[in-house]
Amino acid sequence: MEVNPFDLTGRVALVTGAARGIGLAVARGLAGQGAHVVAVDLADESAEVTSLAADFPEQHVRYRKVDVRDEEAVRASVDATVDELGSLDVLVNNAGTASRNGLDTLTDDEWYRDLDTNLRGMFLYCRAAEPHMKERGDGRIINVSSISGIMGGPRSGGAGGGRSGPAYAASKGGVIALTKWLAKELGADGITCNSVAPGPIATALTADVAYALDDQVIKRMGTPEEVAAAVGYLAGPGAGYVTGQVLKVCGGAAIG
Repeated sequence: MEVNPFDLTGRVALVTGAARGIGLAVARGLAGQGAHVVAVDLADESAEVTSLAADFPEQHVRYRKVDVRDEEAVRASVDATVDELGSLDVLVNNAGTASRNGLDTLTDDEWYRDLDTNLRGMFLYCRAAEPHMKERGDGRIINVSSISGIMGGPRSGGAGGGRSGPAYAASKGGVIALTKWLAKELGADGITCNSVAPGPIATALTADVAYALDDQVIKRMGTPEEVAAAVGYLAGPGAGYVTGQVLKVCGGAAIG
């Protein structure tokens, strides 16, 4: 019997940072693949998430307001997902913040905000999800990093500041390293762990940043849907033999 490599029918996915942008596109993409989706974000439920639930009534899309830096809230959201939907099969750690201040202007608060949200928040969700996935002997963890964690950030300018700052780059580099560590740790339990590393993506957060697109092979901004497609592949049955990888969605900005 031929298997659809993207089919997630009946699977349960939790996506952080899902109220808008890349996270919302990922949530919509996974629902379109048949997954039941739990959308998590620190913000109040957006109209787009409400629309997502209406567009996919059979996918039982639901929203939870969670601060990914709050360990108790993170664990509660994972446990509630399993209690209500029966499992947690796909975890997408997308929630993040991005300081653009340089070394001489970056504040301690900005440093800790990026590290706590981008890296520690991912760690907390992975740790909370692991026992549920391990018990079933199956699971997919996809961590959204960035090419900033690979190359220190693409050159950029404009009203929104320069390239992503040192806290963001450090946190996303940590996401990549932790992804590889988890892949080695959890593979024997049937759990894959991979990362998607976006380059310049057109969202509200990047609207004021002028990226040096001439440095790229594909000379345009990417879309959230293109990142979501990469996540959808790694979440599906077709990627069952793929783990510890970093899939760059960057128009060739980080080739090499």
